[in-house]
Amino acid sequence: MKYIDEFQDPELARRLLDDIHSTVTRPWALMEVCGGQTHTIIRHGIDQLLPEQVELIHGPGCPVCVTPLEVIDKALEIASRPEVIFCSFGDMLRVPGTGRDLFQVRSEGGDVRVVYSPLDALRIARQNPDREVVFFGIGFETTAPPNAMTVHQARRLGIPNFSLLVSHVRVPPAIEAIMSAPNCRVQAFLAAGHVCSVMGVGEYPELAERFRVPIVVTGFEPLDILEGVRRTVLQLERGEHTVDNAYARAVRPEGNPAAQAMLEDVFEVTDRAWRGIGVIPDSGWRLSPKYRDHDAEYRFSVDGIQTREPAECRSGEVLQGMLKPHECEAFGTVCTPRTPLGATMVSSEGACAAYYLYRRLDITTAAREASPVV
Repeated sequence: MKYIDEFQDPELARRLLDDIHSTVTRPWALMEVCGGQTHTIIRHGIDQLLPEQVELIHGPGCPVCVTPLEVIDKALEIASRPEVIFCSFGDMLRVPGTGRDLFQVRSEGGDVRVVYSPLDALRIARQNPDREVVFFGIGFETTAPPNAMTVHQARRLGIPNFSLLVSHVRVPPAIEAIMSAPNCRVQAFLAAGHVCSVMGVGEYPELAERFRVPIVVTGFEPLDILEGVRRTVLQLERGEHTVDNAYARAVRPEGNPAAQAMLEDVFEVTDRAWRGIGVIPDSGWRLSPKYRDHDAEYRFSVDGIQTREPAECRSGEVLQGMLKPHECEAFGTVCTPRTPLGATMVSSEGACAAYYLYRRLDITTAAREASPVV
């Protein structure tokens, strides 16, 4: 299959690994800012095949994981109302709020439905004009354009019973927050290729220059990750700090202008809380005043909700790259995919879920000389 098998070739992986081993001369810490990349790294054992001097730090790149507890509780409150049909992607249903999740709301009689597109929720709204239909819109710049387009369509078609519960976040302000932290160890970033396919790379050169860190736009297959690491290490060893697009087959420097225009029309930039991290200025979107009638928070007045994170959950430290999942005392014991304490154990892109799924109950350096598992 084009662009799949070619990027899982064991021999090419070995060549890239040999190149990285021959290039690195001192320790470097790289952060990948995408949960999909994290799963590729752990699934294929890439972190264990790299030189010991190269550490991969898992960043806050899982959209489900960074959705704040307050927004989850707002979703639970809205979904519990009898007049509401609450629509969401499936991975949000098991994310724990304060005391329960959307699955429990559904078991208690709430009309909670899994959809595969925000347009599915819009169709449900047209079919049920006597019900309020809410779509849970979360994620990074990748999922924001289709959600924006759906709100635009609802307004254009005159579908008044459709609204969006928004929790969209933006990557560049998160990078700035990470680099501004006093205990930051990150020396370079593997940027998320799908985000850059929408937004382009224009926001990254200023960050690379200000913090003197290489930023390499990277894809999601094993060879994509290894090539991203190779280019990053090469810059670090040379003392360079530029933006490098290693995912040119999908990312243009200008991104997708049509998607950006839709975002600018429907959303406006706002401060946004990230679960386990806190509020990052200008790091999110909310619906602009033009589309206020389709804003579920405004429509249902879900303000003043008090939240409480489980004391034993350290997912916030995992999301900030301060802690590896297996280093948390609750990992694999009281916190498992069946009994998750935090979203990082629930989401298909969560770092804790990746470590659990691929049996990383303990990190070892064994098999560094083995062939890459691809």
